[in-house]
Amino acid sequence: MEGKILATLEFHKIKERLAARAATSLGKAKAEELAPSSDLEEVKKRLQATDEAAAIDRLKGTAPFGGIRDVRSSLRRAELGGVLNPAELLDIANTIQGGRRLRRFLELAAEDHPIPLLTDLAELISDDRRTEERILQCIDEAAYVVDSASPELSRIRSELRTGESRVRERLDQMIRTSSVQKMLQENLVTIRGDRYVIPVKAEYRSHFGGIVHDQSASGATMYIEPEAVVQMNNRLRELRMKEEREVEKILMMLTALVAEDADALGANLSVLAELDFIFAKALLAREMKGTLPMMNDRGFLKIKKGRHPLLAQDAVVPLELELGNHYSAIIVTGPNTGGKTVSLKTVGMLSLMAMSGLFVPAEDGSQLCVFDGIYADIGDEQSIEQNLSTFSSHMTNTISILRGMTPKSLVLLDEVGAGTDPAEGSALAISILDYIHSMGCRLMATTHYSELKAYAYDTKGVINASMEFDINTLSPTYRLLIGVPGRSNAFAIAERLGLPKRIIEHARGQVAEEDQRVESMIATLEENRLSAEAERISAESMRREVEDVKRKLEEDRRRFEEDRGKLLVKAEQDAAAAVAKAKREADEVISELRKLAMEGARVKEHELIDARRRLDEAVPELAPKRAGAPAAKKVRPIEAGDEVMVASFGQKGTVVDIGAEEATVQLGILKMKVPVKDLELLKSAPVKQKPVQATSSIKRTRDENARMELDLRGKNIEESIIEVDRFLDESFLASFPQVYLIHGKGTGALRTGVQDYLRRHRHVKSFRIGAYNEGGTGVTVVELN
Repeated sequence: MEGKILATLEFHKIKERLAARAATSLGKAKAEELAPSSDLEEVKKRLQATDEAAAIDRLKGTAPFGGIRDVRSSLRRAELGGVLNPAELLDIANTIQGGRRLRRFLELAAEDHPIPLLTDLAELISDDRRTEERILQCIDEAAYVVDSASPELSRIRSELRTGESRVRERLDQMIRTSSVQKMLQENLVTIRGDRYVIPVKAEYRSHFGGIVHDQSASGATMYIEPEAVVQMNNRLRELRMKEEREVEKILMMLTALVAEDADALGANLSVLAELDFIFAKALLAREMKGTLPMMNDRGFLKIKKGRHPLLAQDAVVPLELELGNHYSAIIVTGPNTGGKTVSLKTVGMLSLMAMSGLFVPAEDGSQLCVFDGIYADIGDEQSIEQNLSTFSSHMTNTISILRGMTPKSLVLLDEVGAGTDPAEGSALAISILDYIHSMGCRLMATTHYSELKAYAYDTKGVINASMEFDINTLSPTYRLLIGVPGRSNAFAIAERLGLPKRIIEHARGQVAEEDQRVESMIATLEENRLSAEAERISAESMRREVEDVKRKLEEDRRRFEEDRGKLLVKAEQDAAAAVAKAKREADEVISELRKLAMEGARVKEHELIDARRRLDEAVPELAPKRAGAPAAKKVRPIEAGDEVMVASFGQKGTVVDIGAEEATVQLGILKMKVPVKDLELLKSAPVKQKPVQATSSIKRTRDENARMELDLRGKNIEESIIEVDRFLDESFLASFPQVYLIHGKGTGALRTGVQDYLRRHRHVKSFRIGAYNEGGTGVTVVELN
């Protein structure tokens, strides 16, 4: 890209703003070297890097570049055999440390957000801890070589401090002597030329031995090194020289380490410069509220609310423009100071920024093209020194553009054909525009010539545009209107300013009838556009209202779902708590009853009633019953012997006896009285048919004492079998569907013997071990035929 074009579009100002956001001099140098690229893949890679840095800046904050310095000159001097001073070595150590800190920052950021390009760059940063640690061991933060840098330096400085202390002590003793004090200007010890001296009055010079090192400006004070400390000062001088030689040796050793790693450190600096430059682009994007543009190489531009980056954001009017799809050239007409030139510069500047890897100040979805060249002739470049008129200056630039442009170029022409006779200028402008358009370039030009409006209207691929002008306020709105040619508005403006109407009417008569028709047509187009714009604004307002309503409904629905979820969770928790409480109460009741049964005690009726009441109270009431709910229909009235479900206990049982309101139900080993309405019929009692052949009747001798369980505990197998046989016969006669044989757990021998007998008994349909609430393995439940 030609430097003149970049200067015309003021691209250097963007580079200055970019450089100001770099954290290091390395990044500033990269920003100053920034240039647009015509390679689509290279541009996409640059923009991707900027996008990654912008994401990290948004999610993790500013990248750490503290401590990083441009130490390239120090590295070159180290390679050439020079000795680096402590400050230079400290800068190198801090740069190594800063590079490691930055690499760690990017590695952590990559764990939360993918940044492939920045991660690849971070991996190129070598971590030379050996050189860094050795330098920091020898040099402190004030760039001073510390005593611990070497044993010899530590010894020399220790001896030096001891010697200095002795000299000061000797001089302090001397100045405290009364005979000496009267000869001193001040009672103090000072230093001149690394030698400890005392200030002596000039008149006592001859009375005081030693060496004079300095005198005051007035000559009244002589700074004398007493003879008593001359040898001691000489020793200190020797120690200081040894110290300098030892420090020199340490610096040479550290410089040699730096020279060994000079190539790796130089490569680090290149990577750090690139990263600083990339993050500077991200900071600039955040400042100007830039977005990532989509890029192409087919000459298509779609700028959505684009703003010139050098204008104040609150003052600039956004630019809406599309070029390269249905039309490849735009001819912008309209009065001066309407913003035509700003529109040209905005298109050129945004294209240059995108091709340089910078975000553009426009809305998301904007598309820009990678051109092989951007050419611009903008502004009045009349030069007295070169004896060029405005027309000659424009023509010189235009000729240069025509020579360099290609079908993949963007051409921006301001006031094409201006500066000469209107008839000839318009004809020349049409010819130039037609030639550029025929080349296939993307073209945007501004003009005052009305003939170019007709050219744009008649030429395929060329479209009119204008800068909107508010006649009511006599001021431009700076909005670019695509598809509408500009009006001169000269008569309207003159009339508003107060020019006599007779003069205006006479002027109208001088305008050709064809031109008047064109102006009338343009006025009609303008009215239609304003009407369509008003309808669009109204539709947009309605759309926003609908979106607001939809958003509010979505928010209400979301809150409803959240509240519903919370209520369901709470209901589940309450239900779980209620069920847990009921289970604990039921377990306690069953445990107490089983304990009583195991002890062989007879369970009294009032104890059963109390246990049933406790179980009833333990049932959780999750929802009140609705009034008027229809009762469940029963197939037939419940009778003795029926198998039923006791709703209050959730247990199956057999009806032993039933009255009008209460029934006695066998629940496992327990008999309980429960309300008839609490029973649900599961299975009817089997109907016993009388045998046809039988001529005699069987007398039931134990109707009143029939029971559903037989306790065999404490008996042997022979006794138990006799009892079981009699008990099964009585149960069969009593029409019990099932009975319970209580044999206890013990060794299991009694249970085995009884169950072997049950397998052969004629009245036994099946048998099983009792359930948990029926006595477990200590009970066998027998189902009868």
